[in-house]
Formats: sequence, structure tokens, C-alpha cells
Amino acid sequence: MDIANLRIDANRLRADFDALTEIGATVAGGVSRLALSNEDLEARAWFANRLDDAGLAVRDDDVGNISGVLVMNGSATDRSVLLGAHLDTALNAGRYDGSVGILAALECLRTIHEAGIHLPVNLEVINFTDQEGSWQSMLGSRGLTGRLPDFTMRDGDDQSAFRAALFRAGIFLNDMHRAARQPSDVAGYLELHIEQGGRLWASGKRIGIVDGIVGRTTYSITFHGEAGHSGTTAPEQRHDALQGAAQFIIEAHRWVRESIPDGIFNAGNLVTEPGAFNTIPEKAVLTVEVRNPDQSALLVMEDQMLVLAASCAERYGLRMTSRRLVNMPAAKMDAPVRADIEAACADIGISEITHIVSYAGHDAQMLSGFTPAGLIFIPSVNGVSHNPREFTEWDDVVLGANVLLHSAIRLARRV
Repeated sequence: MDIANLRIDANRLRADFDALTEIGATVAGGVSRLALSNEDLEARAWFANRLDDAGLAVRDDDVGNISGVLVMNGSATDRSVLLGAHLDTALNAGRYDGSVGILAALECLRTIHEAGIHLPVNLEVINFTDQEGSWQSMLGSRGLTGRLPDFTMRDGDDQSAFRAALFRAGIFLNDMHRAARQPSDVAGYLELHIEQGGRLWASGKRIGIVDGIVGRTTYSITFHGEAGHSGTTAPEQRHDALQGAAQFIIEAHRWVRESIPDGIFNAGNLVTEPGAFNTIPEKAVLTVEVRNPDQSALLVMEDQMLVLAASCAERYGLRMTSRRLVNMPAAKMDAPVRADIEAACADIGISEITHIVSYAGHDAQMLSGFTPAGLIFIPSVNGVSHNPREFTEWDDVVLGANVLLHSAIRLARRV
């Protein structure tokens, strides 16, 4: 058949999307399917049934990833090109994050299967466990690539909620390392995702070819002071941990805004002790992160952030301690795969494309370096995400799915 005219079934994709968004639906119009929750397990079961209905070979692994393989009979290899995304969501999130990518990947395999197209490698749609990080960020893609961090095992003590959640999903902590595949078994990776930012929407571009994904480092920073009576302790005698933390937040935002145009700083959580309105805080614990698309610049940001925190602590007579929680290096998407995506856009006659950097983490970040990986963005209206108001025009969803379809065919034929 004429491959250039091949398109996914938009009505079937829409039916799948509407069915999936009913699982974990919230009254605000969004969804909550936290990883390994009842809602996530229901979505997994629904997805496995859809894979089976499509005639795919349904598989799961020891970290809970669920996949469907379109086996190319007669191929000289068992290698697969993976098309991945995730079913889990953040709390009270939108309907498009993750869902669009995983359902589009399934629809691509159905379309190729029904068209009778034979490729030199298998195609595999894969749902990765806990991309959002309800328990361990990108647990599934880390497991598949053999990159499970040490803290995954340390956090899995017998009494932990994490271990219990895994057990309910049929996942056993001590077996998770067995999910690791060999790079030689994976021919490449593609992912379709909403941008979750506003650059495509503002520019009028309909497809973003991702050049790289920002690195992210998360820290717990603690300012240690001295508790005292809020009314009787003179200002010059105070060692107020919250003052130091607040000063640090203000100065860190200013520093990044004025000096690091490609960088991001965020302070997302603050807890004080003893937490009484009439007592000077003796401890303030912050959870902060820095992001940058350049790995060397990210390392510099990390060092400078800690120096700034120490300086703010000293200014108020405090002590500062820090602990790194998460370290996700910046990732470059594979140049030949990016070329495949660009050629796929030309195949279907779409010119409103641009190259872009992802400021959100994706499973493609974990696959990068393990196998040739590519990431395709479609616009998020007004840049809203992780919010029930998250929305992407359906025409853009269909366009993204067709770009994924032709990118997958090109990649599978090339490798």
C-alpha cells in the first residue's frame, strides 16, 4: 500500500481516550490515577485488555511495566522499537498528560498491523510504572534500563507503604532488577506527549521535535535556628530559621531569573518546627529543585544554590544542612531519530514544526543513552498542565499520533 497515505483511526483513538479518562475521573473534570492506586490498577487492567483485543502479545515485567508487542513474523531479530508513555497521573491532574502518548502508541501498532506492513524489527507499546513519581519517579523506565537507584531499595523496608503498594500490584521489591533489558534487545524509543508548557501554543507550531530534556536536581535544605518566645526575644537575639529560609527563596528566584536564562529554580515545600504562631521557628525544612537543559550548567547551579543557602543561613545566625534527594541528568535526544521525526512530518505534509527543549521530565530521559530515543510534543492550550483545565486540541492529538506512526515506521526500517 501507499505508506504516505497511511493514517491512524481517529475515531477509535477518541473512543479509547474517552474510556480511559473515565477511570479516576474527578468532579473538577480532571483525573487522579496515582501510580499503584486502585485507579491506576484499574487503568492497567483496561489497557491490558485493549492490547489483547488488538492482537498484540501482552507482557509485563518485574517492575510492573505492561506492554503489547506487534511481532513481525519472519524477522531475523527479536529486537523491538518501543513506543512508550504512562497511564498514571499526578493528583487532580488533567486528562491528556501521559494518556495521549500511550493511546496513540497503541493506535499506531493497530494501524500498522491492520495495514499488513512488515518491518525488520518488532514494535512494542509500553506503559511505564510511576512516571509521575507518586512513589519513585520514572520507576518503570529506570527499571527497564537497569537504572534503579539505590534509594529505591533502601526505601523498601518491610513496613513501608511503598512495598505494600508494589505488592498490591503484584510487584516484588527484590525482583525489580530483573526488569532490566539489554540495550541490544531495544532498537529505539519514541514517545508522544503534550508539551505541558506554552511555547508551542504561543508560537502557533503544531509539532515540537524535542532536542533535549532538562536535568533536574532536588534537595532537602534545612535551616537550623533556635526556638524562643515570639514576643520577648529581641530582634537582634533571634535565630529564626524561617527568616533564613524565606530570604533564601527570594534570593534564589532572583538569582536564576537574572543570571541563568535557561535555568529554573523552585521551592515547592516548606515545613517549620515547632510550628506554633507564638514561637520562633527553630527549624525550617525546604524541598527545592533546579533544572537546566545543559548538564554542566546544572552542576554549577547546584553548587551555587548551596552556597547561597549557606550565605542566607549565616546572615541570620543559623546553620544549614542539605541532602540531595533526586538527580536526573540532562538528556539529549538522538539526532538520527530527530531526523526521522522531521521526515515523518514532511511525509504527512505538516510544516508547522519547531525544535524545542523539554523542561519537564519524561521516560525518554531514561531511555536516552540506553537506546536511540526521540520525543514528540503537541501543544498544550495556554501551557496548562497538572491541572483539570489541561487541554489539547483534538486535531493536534490526531496529528501527533500520525507523526508518531510515520516516525515509528521510519525508525523501524532504518535500524
